[in-house]
Amino acid sequence: MQAAKTVPVFKLYGEDRGWPTPDLLHCESILQRSRLYEWHIRVHQHAELVQLLYLHKGRAEIEIEGATTVMTEACIQVVPALCIHGFRFSPGTEGYVLSLALPLLRRFENQFGRQLDVLGQPQCVSVKESRGHIRALFTALREEYSEDHDAREMMLHSLLGALLVWLNRQYLPARIAEDKAERKRSVMRHFSRLIESHYREHMPLIEYSRLVGLSATHLNYLCREFYGCSALGVLHQRLMLEARRNLQYTSMTIAQLSDYLGFTDAAYFSRFFRRYNGESPKAFREGANKFLI
Repeated sequence: MQAAKTVPVFKLYGEDRGWPTPDLLHCESILQRSRLYEWHIRVHQHAELVQLLYLHKGRAEIEIEGATTVMTEACIQVVPALCIHGFRFSPGTEGYVLSLALPLLRRFENQFGRQLDVLGQPQCVSVKESRGHIRALFTALREEYSEDHDAREMMLHSLLGALLVWLNRQYLPARIAEDKAERKRSVMRHFSRLIESHYREHMPLIEYSRLVGLSATHLNYLCREFYGCSALGVLHQRLMLEARRNLQYTSMTIAQLSDYLGFTDAAYFSRFFRRYNGESPKAFREGANKFLI
């Protein structure tokens, strides 16, 4: 029996030794390493570093955790620590690979005052109109990394800081929008659960809004966005659904159903039902029963 294949863990692809310099970052062109492996970097992972692959020109097949994406536009692929990944480039593809040790990133996070969430999950960040700026940053990082200039570390960290700020700025608006949308969905899920628990109690709308933590105006706004009607309309739809079900599938009298649904009297329930359904409860039941016979 063959031993199960494992995904190799490297500091740098193909190297079992440590980094060639004591720096906590490493920068090289795509050409520099990939041509040694016929432009195919097989799947592997890095335990203690994050990689940023900058594709400037050419074509790259990027495999991340078993899923492959083909990139032909300028972009930065984020590869978090321990993420299984591999690359296949078309010969002549231009760009850079920047490897960042986790201790270095922790220093930058301390300066930012928060985690760099943009580096925490695999994603491809489009460069678009910033293509010239991003290429200049990577080129300067590569040149500074390769030389032994005065204040080299300071310059490397300055360039890296500019790159990380740019990346984080691309990520934040999308994250904020995503978080805002999720908060809205969470409020609507909470509102739906409250309706399911209390719709027969005819609880005032202001009480629902208090329980979900919004003003009645804001709750109405969200209901119109998600359901196309006011919050009161959502409540009434749930009452009508229950009324139709019971008229069609139970033998409750109109008075019993009115009482079950929390109405003060059967006449008021009948007017409510007619307003939303266009016919009386009795007429609805008679019509529905025709289809059950």
